[in-house]
Amino acid sequence: MTATQNLTPGTTAAGATSAGATSTAATATPTTSTTTTAAAPVAPPSIHVRALLTWIAIFPLVTVGLSLIAPVAEQWPPVLRALVLTIVVVPLAVYLVVPQLLKAHGGLARRRAARRG
Repeated sequence: MTATQNLTPGTTAAGATSAGATSTAATATPTTSTTTTAAAPVAPPSIHVRALLTWIAIFPLVTVGLSLIAPVAEQWPPVLRALVLTIVVVPLAVYLVVPQLLKAHGGLARRRAARRG
């Protein structure tokens, strides 16, 4: 049962009584909505595709990062080198590189879906 069916005569949806109150749901006229033809929704990438895209983002960032900090961090303990590297690489990958790769993958997936039908 809907809220308008539970109303007693003379009550509004808010519960206040009035002699001449009419329910807005009862007097509402259906509106026509404009439908736009949007591209068919594409399923999100599988976990395997996301893992591959993440690796594609991480590997070059780690390689470049290691090359850049190598002269400075040569004598540092490995844990400190890993800490410094991940402080830079993880935010770059999560906030910049992976979203761009996912966007590019989505564009390619939409193109493939459009070609099929």
